[in-house]
Amino acid sequence: MEKIFSHPYIPNANILNEMLKEVEINSIDELFSDIERREFEILLNDEPMDELSVYREVKSMLSKNKIMKCFMGGGPWFHFVPSIIKHIITRGEFLTSYTPYQPEISQGVLQALFEFQSMICELYNMDVANASLYDLPTAIGEAALLAYRVTGRSEFLIPSSIPNDRKSIIRNYIEPIGMKIIEMPFLEDGCPNLELINNRAAGVYVETPTFFGTVETRLKEIVEIAHDMGALAIVGADPLAMGIFKPPGDYGVDIVVGDGQPLGIPPAMGGNSLGLMACKNDLKIIRQMPGRIVGLTITKDRRNRGFVLALSTREQHIRREKATSNICTNEALLAIAAAIYMAVMGREGIRRVAKKILHNTQYAIKRLEEMGVERAFKGIHFRDFAVKIDVKKVNMALEKRGIIGAREISRNIGLFAVTEVHTKEDIDEFVEIVGGALK
Repeated sequence: MEKIFSHPYIPNANILNEMLKEVEINSIDELFSDIERREFEILLNDEPMDELSVYREVKSMLSKNKIMKCFMGGGPWFHFVPSIIKHIITRGEFLTSYTPYQPEISQGVLQALFEFQSMICELYNMDVANASLYDLPTAIGEAALLAYRVTGRSEFLIPSSIPNDRKSIIRNYIEPIGMKIIEMPFLEDGCPNLELINNRAAGVYVETPTFFGTVETRLKEIVEIAHDMGALAIVGADPLAMGIFKPPGDYGVDIVVGDGQPLGIPPAMGGNSLGLMACKNDLKIIRQMPGRIVGLTITKDRRNRGFVLALSTREQHIRREKATSNICTNEALLAIAAAIYMAVMGREGIRRVAKKILHNTQYAIKRLEEMGVERAFKGIHFRDFAVKIDVKKVNMALEKRGIIGAREISRNIGLFAVTEVHTKEDIDEFVEIVGGALK
C-alpha cells in the first residue's frame, strides 16, 4: 500500500481520495452500490418507524447472515461459554463498575478480582497475579518493561514465530525507552532456537503452545539458560493447556503471561480479550508489576476481612512519574468472566476441556495425514496446527461449504485450530473438504 502522508486521524479530501484509490473505486456512492436498494432506502428513510417494525426489518436483514463453522488458527478461538457467565457479569454491580478506588463501596468487585488472581496463580502455579491486562500482546510488552526495570538491560528476546501484529504491539511498548527486540528463529518443531540468549538480555520470552500450536518441551532448560545469563524467564502459557500440561511455575519461571480469551470469553474479531500476568514470590518483581493487585486484609478488631488495592503502581495513585503502568480501564469485567468460568469448571472441568481439545487436535492431524496432508512442524500440538497446503484453494473450498478456513502463514502453509466445540462429524467433514480440494 502506498504510504499516506496526510494526518491519519483528521478526515480530509486527501485521505478520502487515497482510500478510494486503494480499493479501486471512484466515489462513496460506488462503495455502497452493492447494497440492495430496499435496504438502502430503509437506512435513509425519513419516516419514523415503530419499534416492532424496526425489529422485523432488522431481523429480516440479519437472516441473510450465514453462521459458519470456524477452523481458523491463531485466535480468537471458539470455546464453549457456560450460560451462567453472561447472567452474572450483566448484574449491575459488575457491568457498571469502574475502578474500585473506594474499597468501602467496592467490596464485591474487589473480592471477585481477588478470586480471579488466586485462581490464575493456582492455574499457573505462581505466587502473585495482577487484576488483568488488555490482552496477550500488551501483557508481553508490560513483561518486557518489567524485565528492563529489574535488570537494567535493553534487549528482549522473543520467538520469530510470533505474528507481526503481536510484534508490533510489543515494539510500541518497549522501543520508546530504548529497548530492542531480538528474534529467535524457530526450529523444525516450531519452538525457538536458544543460541541467541546472551548476557545483554533483560528477558527471554517463549510460548507454550507456540503460535503454531506446538508444545514447548524445554521450559526447564530455557529457564536455566536465561537465569545463567542474568535474564528473567518469561513464558506465555495457554490457560486451558494447563489442564493437562505442567504449569510454568513448576520450572521456576519468573513471569507468566497468557491470553485469557479461552476462559469463557466469546471471540470478537479485533478485541474483547484479556491479558493474564503472574509472577513468582520475588519482591523485586512484585513491586514492578503493572496494573492492579487486589489484596486481602482484616479490620483493626480482627473480626472482619476486607479487600483493598495493594501495591498500587498507577500514576493516578500518587505515584505520578514513578508509576510502573498507566493502565486505566483494564479488562476487569472480562477478568470477572474468566473467574466465573474457572470457578464453574473447576480443576476437573478444565482438565476435561483440555483433554478434549488435545484429542480433537490429534484426531484432525491424523485424518489430514491420511489424506496426504503434511504437517509443517513436528511435535505435540494443542488446538492449533500448521499444515502444508495450497491455502487459497483450500480456503475457497471450505468457504463454499460454510467453513472458515486457515490463517495464512505463507502461500503454502495454513494454520488451523480445533477446540472442544468441534464434534467428530465436524472434523470429518472439514478433512474431507480439504482432501477433496487438494486432489
